[in-house]
Amino acid sequence: MKLGSLKSSSRDGTLVVISKDNTKYSIATEIAPNLRTALENWSQVKFSLEELYKKLNAGKGGFQPVQEEDFLSPLPRSFQWIDGSTFIQHIKLVRKSRQVPLPETLETIPLVYQGAGDSFLSPTEDIPQESFSHGTDFEAEVAVIVDDVPMGVSAIEALNHIVLFMLVNDISLRAIALEELKRGFGFLQSKPSSSFAPFAVSSEELGENWKEGRIHLPLLVNFNGKTFGKAHAGEMHFHFGELISHCAKTRSLTAGTIIGSGTVSNEDFSKGSSCLVEKRTLEKIQTGKIKQNFMKEGDRVEIKMLDQQGQNIFGTISQKVSSLKK
Repeated sequence: MKLGSLKSSSRDGTLVVISKDNTKYSIATEIAPNLRTALENWSQVKFSLEELYKKLNAGKGGFQPVQEEDFLSPLPRSFQWIDGSTFIQHIKLVRKSRQVPLPETLETIPLVYQGAGDSFLSPTEDIPQESFSHGTDFEAEVAVIVDDVPMGVSAIEALNHIVLFMLVNDISLRAIALEELKRGFGFLQSKPSSSFAPFAVSSEELGENWKEGRIHLPLLVNFNGKTFGKAHAGEMHFHFGELISHCAKTRSLTAGTIIGSGTVSNEDFSKGSSCLVEKRTLEKIQTGKIKQNFMKEGDRVEIKMLDQQGQNIFGTISQKVSSLKK
């Protein structure tokens, strides 16, 4: 099943079901007005949404053609957005770029931060850049949306609380992050609104590519029309069950909470990168000189994931940087 949120007068958008081939959609507001409401009542609405999805794929009932620019992020806002850093290669490179040591618990305790979920950019919305000195970077990730997760849930049981999957552009301002981290109290200004690919999908859409708590497919990143990265998302050190369990150790998680994998990264450098800071660090290591600039006005990043048949599972994040008008 594929779900999305059409742009509307509501901040939460209008809930729609999208066909498997991404070509058409059906309005689902008779089932739930928006995805947030659907998630909070998932056990009551899941069957009806699945039936509408089957009907849509069979070409029955009323439907409209999909134009991805008409979509918000699947959850235009969320009560909670938590992002992890489960790809150890990314942690190593970013820490190297900041010239700080690796955590002693690198391989035993996941790194997470709590982001701002009050508003997310649309998948085709410009990334506003207030200053070219901020070091604007994209970060391509995979993410899950959960239902109500009880405190103290085990890593295995946590996998049963995953409802939907998404792709993320977790935008970062690297220069500001350096200064914030020096103060020892985490991110805020360096983490502006993230964006998500237009379609949130159930595990059935991933098929055998969803196993061991990981999505076993490459995440494709283009930058200014050229291939930038194709790192494999299956190389998460901590799987999603472990990440959810960690987040729920001392508190329950509310339905609609989004949990990200962190930047997808592989030890095989030939697979490219999923963010600019990695490429810059690798250039420094390999040649002694950084050539890659951070994002500037007009630069565009595209993020998507294809299955083995070439189907674009989540739709595409396609964003360019624009100067914030004052």
